[in-house]
Amino acid sequence: MPEKILVVDDERIILELTSMILKSKGYEVLTAENAEKGLEIVAQDAPAAVLLDYMMPVMDGLTALKRIRKEFPCTYVIMFTGKGSEEIAVELMKAGASDYILKPFNNQDLVERLENVLRIRRIELHNKELREERERLLQEIEEWNLELERRVEEKTRALEKAHAEILQGEKLAALGHLSAGMAHEIRNPLNSISLFGQILKSGLAEDQEKSSYADKILNEVDRIDNILIQLLAASKRPRYELELVSVAEVLDRVLESFGEQIVAQKVELEKVFETVPPPILSDATEIEQIFTNLVMNALYEMQHGGKLGIQLSHDDRKINIAISDTGGGIPRENLSQIFDPFFTTKSKGTGFGLSVVLRIVKTYRGRISLDSIEGEGTIFRVELPLG
Repeated sequence: MPEKILVVDDERIILELTSMILKSKGYEVLTAENAEKGLEIVAQDAPAAVLLDYMMPVMDGLTALKRIRKEFPCTYVIMFTGKGSEEIAVELMKAGASDYILKPFNNQDLVERLENVLRIRRIELHNKELREERERLLQEIEEWNLELERRVEEKTRALEKAHAEILQGEKLAALGHLSAGMAHEIRNPLNSISLFGQILKSGLAEDQEKSSYADKILNEVDRIDNILIQLLAASKRPRYELELVSVAEVLDRVLESFGEQIVAQKVELEKVFETVPPPILSDATEIEQIFTNLVMNALYEMQHGGKLGIQLSHDDRKINIAISDTGGGIPRENLSQIFDPFFTTKSKGTGFGLSVVLRIVKTYRGRISLDSIEGEGTIFRVELPLG
């Protein structure tokens, strides 16, 4: 396809002569008698080069040159000028002209100058394409690297999460074996201690002070027995009764039971049930215990006010529950131990609450995770499968 050349000159004879010369060399030639018309043709036809007269009425060639180079950088400009001063040549080249030809010009010189400019144009445009292609490839490589890093991070997090879940499962299994044996071995001497404590108490009925010592012994026996009960609950499923249970109704029931405490602590409740999932086959007491323990922990962290968030939704596979607080958050170094039995940061407590939650969630083939930022709060996310 022949290259387009635009000739802009207010002299008709120059237009006709130049057109005849260039057409004979195989170029497609466009002409304009003034700069305004020339700019319109450049915008419409995007010629490879413009032969532009320096001296023209209304808009001179220098002004037109500057506009072409600014607005249409892929169109190169050769200036016609009847003034051969060095100052004009410098001015034209600074303004962006690729070359200039003095009038009157030699036909062969015109063609050679034009061909040289077009050759340079092809090289420069090709180099520009190569640079753009290089930048595009570098950008693609950068995007690939970022995507690879993202996938590696995603897989790493998934592996860490899977590893943490395996460790949790192993801990629960080990705890189950240990707690069953411990409960049996510890309860035997406890029964003896309790029995002798009761005998002592009955024989010290007249000595009130010594009788109170026997009461303390019996109270401590009860406390140890209660710890054993919690230990067994955290590791071994007690008796249960399966029925269709509405998670939404259980959440409402739990929140109602904490109603007075929420008001007393000046906690703002934000409950959002995006969807109400269908009932699931489960033990109502176990499901209730999950949310009771999580809400209890959240309120413990907001004894002087805050916001308790409850979110419920579901899709075709699972129920999603999120329980959040704006308390003090969990220190990063404690996050890996938060579900461990006996681990607690409370001044009072045995550290079995979240262990029980984990055991129940795992019983229903669910998942539990948390995000926590010190000073901002914590959010627990529970997933329970549908069916």
